Amino acid sequence: MSRKRISIRLAWSMTLGASIWAIAGVAFADDDADTRAMDLHETVVKVPMTEHGLFGDHERDIVATTYMPDGSGPFPLIVLSHGSPPDARDRPKIGRYRALPQIRTFVELGFAVIVPIRRGFGVTGGTYEEQFGTCRNPDYIAAGKEAAKDVLAAIAYAATLPQVDRDHVVLVGQSAGGFASLAAASYAPKGLVAVVNFSGGRGGDPSKHPGIPCGPQQMADAIQHFASTTKVPVLWHYVQNDLYFAPQIVATWFAAFQAAGGQGQMIVEPPFGRNGHGMFGVSDSIPVWLPHVERFLAPLVPMKQ
Repeated sequence: MSRKRISIRLAWSMTLGASIWAIAGVAFADDDADTRAMDLHETVVKVPMTEHGLFGDHERDIVATTYMPDGSGPFPLIVLSHGSPPDARDRPKIGRYRALPQIRTFVELGFAVIVPIRRGFGVTGGTYEEQFGTCRNPDYIAAGKEAAKDVLAAIAYAATLPQVDRDHVVLVGQSAGGFASLAAASYAPKGLVAVVNFSGGRGGDPSKHPGIPCGPQQMADAIQHFASTTKVPVLWHYVQNDLYFAPQIVATWFAAFQAAGGQGQMIVEPPFGRNGHGMFGVSDSIPVWLPHVERFLAPLVPMKQ
């Protein structure tokens, strides 16, 4: 497949606050309907899901945004999962997570995109369900299972849309969203063909231990657990100067992934900016990661030539 050339504006201008959010893998969102990207057919939707509580099951909605190429489709689907801010008080500020340069890139490749806002974040709000406990003894498996529920709900909702090719689904996530994507893939949702994990993980705190997250062995165990039932290939994309998850730590996670039967490849990019953890959220990085993603997905998904 000849790679489609995509024009990328490399001019990048952002405030200090926006820089911090890019590093964390999240972005402020403007929810004014007048500012929606009409060229991407941006639409806000409510995704139904079932919560399991002490007093039984109940239904609730999570807020998501869909983006579509021109035409009737059906288009292969990307479910894009956001990260988590370092400060819990900032979770509402994620809004709808509108990473438009990245989303536009996926749409130009011919993908429909849905961006669910998981429970406890942004416009979805409600109770945060992805707590992993203490840094000394984190329970990443439980946290991953909760995050996966929201991702799986988004897949099920998108499968009802006439523009979506339900047989070609790709999970893409950054930071906590990358980990959520790994966890969701373990449930083998119908139509899933691949996962792209940008700097995925949980428990990082560069202010205390740069590059060394809470319970790296527990994370390896969680990844091994999820990988044991993951049937699709995964692209692991990380950066050398990630201040949340250092390459030597990630290498042990990838080894655990492979030991459990996980298939895929890991790429570690040269240093990017002051903290490579937020590479995906910076539009200048698109020409760096896009060729890897295209080569990885080319045998698995029908994309625009």
